Amino acid sequence: MGTKPEIVLGLSASLFWDTDPPSVDLDKHALYIIERVLTRGSWDEFKKILNWYGRESIGLYACQISYLDKKTFAFCVTFFNLPKENFKCYTQKQLHQSHWDY
Repeated sequence: MGTKPEIVLGLSASLFWDTDPPSVDLDKHALYIIERVLTRGSWDEFKKILNWYGRESIGLYACQISYLDKKTFAFCVTFFNLPKENFKCYTQKQLHQSHWDY
């Protein structure tokens, strides 16, 4: 694979605003790419990573993400058909409950 995954997958370079986009490797940085697309990407970008990594693989990576907003979390639980307890973001939230849920 080339050294410019955002060009190969057609992902927006703005997803990788805090890094040098050409240095992002599709294999080595899979969790990073998937997290960025799930949390900040468009539906079209999600479909692109879905085609590249596959549904099962993205579901497994999504379970490793430390934080997902409520909508993204609910989407992942439903779309990947995984128990919410499998998600790191859910188990960490249960350990650190806040006083207000806003």
